[in-house]
Amino acid sequence: MTNGSTTLRVLYPGSFDPIHLGHIDVIEQAHELFGSVVVAIMHNHAKTGGLFSVEERVELARTALAHLDGVSVVDQTGLAVQAALRTEVDFIVKGLRNPGDFEIEQQMAHNNHAVTGVRTVYLPCRPELGYISSRFVREIAKYGGSIDHFVPAHVAEALRRVNSSDAQN
Repeated sequence: MTNGSTTLRVLYPGSFDPIHLGHIDVIEQAHELFGSVVVAIMHNHAKTGGLFSVEERVELARTALAHLDGVSVVDQTGLAVQAALRTEVDFIVKGLRNPGDFEIEQQMAHNNHAVTGVRTVYLPCRPELGYISSRFVREIAKYGGSIDHFVPAHVAEALRRVNSSDAQN
């Protein structure tokens, strides 16, 4: 969506541990609608954990999204709404897979707007991708299941490397 010659910027925040095809679908939709998308890899310095480091998640996302001009990937800490203010976007974009996602995201959207005035736009992922979650992708990969239809090839390979090194330790 453009307003005359003005391109709107949106923030798509998440942990992206790892980025999967459902995420990419929502980012492609946001890119088509708004033109400029900042993908924010959110993390908390006080918490350790996650399968991939923040740097690895940023690199995996950049590679997965390299085909989209106008999409950037950054790492951010704190609240998503604070990241929205820091990156000077017009809206936050959130993907929806199911009614449960809507209930959670709606409450967050109301709080974010009350605190900062930043509005949230919801984009449903394609129905055939609605069951994918990073948590399930990590779990399936951990036990050697096929994940090639959930994630880009470079992410599948990174998951296999991580899980094979964990198995050796």
